[in-house]
Amino acid sequence: MGSVIGQLLPLAVGIAISPLPVIAGILMLMSPRARSTGVGFLVGWLGGIVIVAVLFAALSSVLPDQSGDGATPILGVVQLVLGVLMLLMAVRQWRGRPKPGAQPEMPKWMAQIDGMTFFAALGLGLLLAALNPKNLLLGASAGVTLGGAGLGVGDMVVVVVIYTILASSTVLIPVVGFLLASERLRAPLGRLRDWLQAENAVIMTVLLLVLGVVIIGKGIAAFG
Repeated sequence: MGSVIGQLLPLAVGIAISPLPVIAGILMLMSPRARSTGVGFLVGWLGGIVIVAVLFAALSSVLPDQSGDGATPILGVVQLVLGVLMLLMAVRQWRGRPKPGAQPEMPKWMAQIDGMTFFAALGLGLLLAALNPKNLLLGASAGVTLGGAGLGVGDMVVVVVIYTILASSTVLIPVVGFLLASERLRAPLGRLRDWLQAENAVIMTVLLLVLGVVIIGKGIAAFG
């Protein structure tokens, strides 16, 4: 089980370091319905991470077992494809970065956050966790790793819980912290939001590049 957690750790960190969802969560914590929307967004974020990992773990279970020499070529091909897609996304992020001095353009849905309800925030968290291309690729890789690990049900549940907590930590910590000490955290969260907005493209490019290489390495290793 420990080796599986080790393999999932960089993938969980990759999901955690997602500037747009963190910015969205911070904006909700600064909205008129901060407590309800913040909790709703967190629940959706957690749910999306779990759904993707479990779904791809189940799908990977239909792949043929490893060969006699320990190689899993089909799993390797899947991971190679996921890794290459992440490298392509890194190139796209870098090419789409704002020019020096220009303000980064944020998604239009962020302007609607102040008017969101609990369920709208929950749906947004679910979509960003499960259908955001970067998070979907990372979650798929995590699920494939889980499905090929041969864990029992109990160990699988423990690993999924640990993975989900790590992957959701950058949304979980601000929301829980805000519920406990809202006034004290407003200024630091505002500064974090501004920095993430300014550096979103660079953060995403480096992250996708590193994780793409890691996943390709795992794919190559699967060939034995």
